[in-house]
Formats: sequence, C-alpha cells, structure tokens
Amino acid sequence: MQKIKVGFLGCGNIGGGVWMLLEDMRHDFDVKHQISFEVKKMLVRALDEKRAVEVPLDRLTTNVNEIIDDPEISLVCEFMGGEQPAAQFMLAALKAGKHVVTANKMALSLHWQELHQAAAENNVGLYYEASVCGAIPVIRTIRESMTGSRVDRIGGIVNGTTNYILTQMSEHGLSYQVALAQAQELGLAEPDPTSDVEGYDAAYKLCILSALCLGKYIHPPKINCRGISSVDIIDVFLGKQLGYSLKLLARAQLDDNEICCSVSPTFVRKDSQLSNVNGAFNGILLHGHASDDIFLYGRGAGALPTASAIVGDMIQAAQLGACKSINCEEFGAAAAPSSAYYIRVPVEYATQSILCAAELLGKDNVTMHTLTDNTVHYCILTTGVINEEQRKKLCSALLKIHKELVCWPIEGNV
Repeated sequence: MQKIKVGFLGCGNIGGGVWMLLEDMRHDFDVKHQISFEVKKMLVRALDEKRAVEVPLDRLTTNVNEIIDDPEISLVCEFMGGEQPAAQFMLAALKAGKHVVTANKMALSLHWQELHQAAAENNVGLYYEASVCGAIPVIRTIRESMTGSRVDRIGGIVNGTTNYILTQMSEHGLSYQVALAQAQELGLAEPDPTSDVEGYDAAYKLCILSALCLGKYIHPPKINCRGISSVDIIDVFLGKQLGYSLKLLARAQLDDNEICCSVSPTFVRKDSQLSNVNGAFNGILLHGHASDDIFLYGRGAGALPTASAIVGDMIQAAQLGACKSINCEEFGAAAAPSSAYYIRVPVEYATQSILCAAELLGKDNVTMHTLTDNTVHYCILTTGVINEEQRKKLCSALLKIHKELVCWPIEGNV
C-alpha cells in the first residue's frame, strides 16, 4: 500500500469537495489503486472561520511553511484561486521537491513557463486537469489519447456562466442584464462577474489549451478577447433566423506556424455539436490531422465535478510522479482566427453598406439579408471567411458610412 501525505493550500468549496471525495472513496483507492491519502495540513486564512465541511482543527494552519517545509508531505493541492499568492506557493512547493495539483487556471496560465520549468528542474509533477472544464478530461485527452495526432485547431465553450446567460437569452428572450441577474441568484455568476462575462476566464483556459495542443504559449492579456456584456438580444434573435446560435467561443489554431486565437461571442451553425451545449455545461472540439474531430462535453464547474478531476490528478501524481514538462515557444501577440462575419448595419444604409463590402471583399464574398422582428426591419451582411486585417478594413470603411454597426464572427470549422 502506497501512503501519500498531502498538503492543501486552501479549504473552500473545492478543497472541501476534495476532502469529501477522499473520505468517501477511501476504500476505492485501497482496492483499485493500492493508495492511501492522508491530508496532513490545510492552509487557511483563519482557524475559526466556518467551512463547507468539518475537518479536524489540528490539520489546519495559517503558515504555508508548515506545508512547504514538511519533508513528509510529497503532494500539494492548491485551491486558493487568484494569481497570488497561489503562484508563489506552487512555485515554492515545486522547488521543495513536491508534486503539485491545481485547479487554478489564472495562476497557471499567467505563470506557465516558470511553473513548468520549476517542475522539470526538480523532477516533480505539475498536474492541472481541473483547470480547464472541470470534470471534462480534456487535458488528459490531449496529453495522452491524442499524442498520435497533431492537434491543429481548438474550439470550445469553456465558461459555464456565460453559456448559461446566452442560453437564457436565446431560449427565453431575456436581456443580458436580466439573464446575468438570474445567474447570480442561482450562484452561477459571482457578485462581480467581470472575469466571466468579459471573457478573461475563458482566455486563461485558452492559454493552457493552446500551449498543450499547439506548443505555443501566449500570455493571456495578449489574447484577442471580447466578452458578452455588449451582446444585444436582437442579434441573438436575428442570428437564430439565419440558422445560428451565439456562444462565447475560445478558439485557437496554427496558420503558417503563427498562432491565431481569440475569445469572442461567435455564431455557430445549428448543426454544430457546440450549438447544443446549453446551460452551464461546457463543450470542446479538438481537431487532429489524423484523428479528425473529437468532441468532449460535460460539467465544467462546480465543487464536486472539479474535485473529481483533482482527485484523478492526485492518483496520477501518486502513480507516475514527475510528468513530462511542456516546452512552449512564447508568442508576443496573436491575431484572431480567420472567420466569416455577421455584421448588422442600419437598414437605411443597406445599399451603401453592401456596395462598400462588395468592393472590399468581392461581390461573391458578401451577402445581404433583410430580417424582421415584428415590424422592425434589420439589415445583416454575412461575409465569407476573411482574416483579421480584412475585417478591420471592412469595419473601418462601414463606419465611415454610418456611425454604428455590430460585428460578430461566424465559426464554420466547429
């Protein structure tokens, strides 16, 4: 029987969920894996604060060095969230020769290179299955199951909060603000929802996925990122008339060895698997040159789904120890992937707009649609696939004709 002593950095909802699973599945670990986990110490902010689960008081500490400096603790699990001090503590644990398991996409993505370097230099493992899409085994699929195929394109719904909001807007006609308030009432959105609704959470996850799939690391603030706070219910409605669903997509692909990536509200075809990912669920499409498309779907958040991924990583760390470090070329910036586009322009400028677009893109590469919401008419231009430079030139030209337009990508590859 392999006995592993563990230190927890944090003991909130996710840490409590891991504690519960370790207690509940103790017999399973003994029988199936011949592993016994003992949580020796848990770092907390205050010893007397109320917790989601009851843990023995003698396991708690407010001093991180009781975990980092303890030679008996060989595995550290980080549940603190946020960039710091989580990244600093994980780095210290790796340098102390301890394996690290984390669900922290923010700290991991912002400090990807130095954390992997520390793991390699100290011959320890850095595990992070739970950092992207909770219980969905996307990291393990990429690192293990897809090693026989080059993954050249990723497209996914990786944030459950925004997907719930957009689903409510699409299926029930709610405005963005009403759908957001509903998500907050249900506990699906934080009181300050900025990280989710502005796309930052998805950008952290896309950084991790692109590093794993494409071997290219890009610092999350440099990813083209647009959130859903500016989505108008009328575009959700008009998009449905054209046969599309609006989703917050995280996308990355290689184009002539250059990385193209973005987070943006994006129209997807109704026959796409991602179109049917609704509510707080997540879905990822991975395209490999030999495997073609692989679709993964499930619960991307929540204490127990996330805890299940963490416990899976703990077992991997106990069985495998050090895992292969990821060496990535770092990119300073990235263009948005080429896309078709949905552009809503004022109906009184329809003729000038279509002529302008046809001149810039070619008449066969743009189509005008006149749609109606009750008695109100709208003009929508849809383009063929164009690159980011062409999109900017088109939008700049259209804005010289009229002062406002709405432009969202249409993803044809997912």
